[in-house]
Amino acid sequence: MPERAHVTSVEALESFRAHLIVYLTKARSTLEEVSADVQRLRSWLDNDQRTHWDNEVRRRSQALQEAQQALFSAKLSTFREAGSVEQLMVHRAKRALEEADAKQRVVKQWHRVFDNRADPLVKQMEKLHTVLTSDMVQAVAFLGQAVSTLEAYARIAPPTAAGPAPASGSKAEPERKA
Repeated sequence: MPERAHVTSVEALESFRAHLIVYLTKARSTLEEVSADVQRLRSWLDNDQRTHWDNEVRRRSQALQEAQQALFSAKLSTFREAGSVEQLMVHRAKRALEEADAKQRVVKQWHRVFDNRADPLVKQMEKLHTVLTSDMVQAVAFLGQAVSTLEAYARIAPPTAAGPAPASGSKAEPERKA
């Protein structure tokens, strides 16, 4: 049995530690990007798209009313069958309004569903982020300490073959008097 451990791979431990630091840096930045993307999507859905399609429904409703008014005016002014141009404009306005209504309903549906679908994934991502920022930072520190300890151990000279000498001035067992 050897008197001393043979530490030969401190460099491998240090290399692993360095690669772990690089990984943590990349993983944290990626998780932060994904989190920001989720927030941007939520904002886009809640604000931009909802506002856009609400405005489109109002605008297209107004256009439909104007087309219907033009058709009605055409019917009254000539006392005959309304022109095909006015009827075509009413049909186009109705289709446009139906399209805007459908898109508005889809946005409202996604608004209701988005949090239910995204929140469990966001929570898992937050747990991973916590592991990366807390536990893994402690692991990097532990690896650094282990490398230092092993390097210090490797620098210690091996004990001599005779073994340690007894300390000077120590006595053998005291004599007993009878």
